[in-house]
Amino acid sequence: MSREITIGNRKVGEGHPTFIVAEIGINHNGSVEIAKTLIDVAVKNGVDAIKFQKRTPELCVPPDQRNHMRETPWGYITYLDYRYKLEFGLNEYREIDRYCKQRNVPWFASVWDEPSVDFLQQFNPICYKIPSASLTDKSLLVHARETGLPVILSTGMSTMEQIKGAVKVLGEENLLITHATSTYPCDPEELNLKMIQTLLEEFSCPIGYSGHEVGLIPTVVAVAMGASLIERHITLDRAMWGSDQAASVEPGGIERLVKYVRVTEQALGDGVKRVYESEMSSLRKLRRVQEP
Repeated sequence: MSREITIGNRKVGEGHPTFIVAEIGINHNGSVEIAKTLIDVAVKNGVDAIKFQKRTPELCVPPDQRNHMRETPWGYITYLDYRYKLEFGLNEYREIDRYCKQRNVPWFASVWDEPSVDFLQQFNPICYKIPSASLTDKSLLVHARETGLPVILSTGMSTMEQIKGAVKVLGEENLLITHATSTYPCDPEELNLKMIQTLLEEFSCPIGYSGHEVGLIPTVVAVAMGASLIERHITLDRAMWGSDQAASVEPGGIERLVKYVRVTEQALGDGVKRVYESEMSSLRKLRRVQEP
C-alpha cells in the first residue's frame, strides 16, 4: 500500500511537501468576522488548508456537564448553552465556504458526531477529521468512511490498542493518522514525538502531527521525524477568551512556522551522499591528501 493519499488537489505523504493545516477550530468565539480574519492570516502565510470543528452540542456534551454553569463572554450560562454560542450553523458555514472559495483555500472540519458529517456533506469538504475525543466512536468512524472522502484520525488521549481498533474500522486506505497529545497547552515532556516513528512502523498510511504545544520547534521536529501533515491552532491573540487560545499560534508564529517547515523539507534531502558543486572550491583549497 502506498504511503500517500490525496486531499483536495494535493498528494500527501512520503515524497510530497508537508501539508500544513491552520486550525481555526472554535477560536472564532462564535464570530464569522474573526473567522474570516483568521482565514486571511492563514492564506497570507501559505497554509494548505483551514480547519474548523463541527458539533451537535446536545449529542457531544455529556449529560452530567450540560447544566454546569460557567462565566463566558455571553454571561453566566450553562455549558450546553455555551457550546451552542460557539457553534456555527448553516448561514455561518455558507459564508465561510463562500469566503474560502474567494480566497482560494480549501477547508474542512473535525466532525464530532454523525449529524455533523451529514451537515458538512453539502459543502463538499476535501476530507473529514475524526477528533481525538471521538476515536472510539465506531458508528461515527463508519459514517465518515461511508462518504468516500479521505479521513484524518487524531489519536490524543488514546491507547495504542484503541488506535488499532479505530484503524481496523476505518481501514488504512485513504487514511492519515495524526499523533497528538490532548492537553492545551501541552508540556514538552508529554509531546512524545517519537510516536510518529512508532505509528510509521505500525501502519502503512501517512502519519501526521497535531500540535498543542507552546512554540514552534516541536512541530518542525515532527516534520523532520516523518510527519506528512502538520496541524496547529491559530489565533489572533493567545490572550483571547477560549479554551484553545493558549495552545494556538499567533499570526507572526504561523508565518515563521510555514517558513521553518519549508526550510526543513529542503534541508532533509534524500539521504544519498554526494559532493556538491558548491563544495568544490573548499575541496581544492582544504583537502591535503587527494585519493588517486
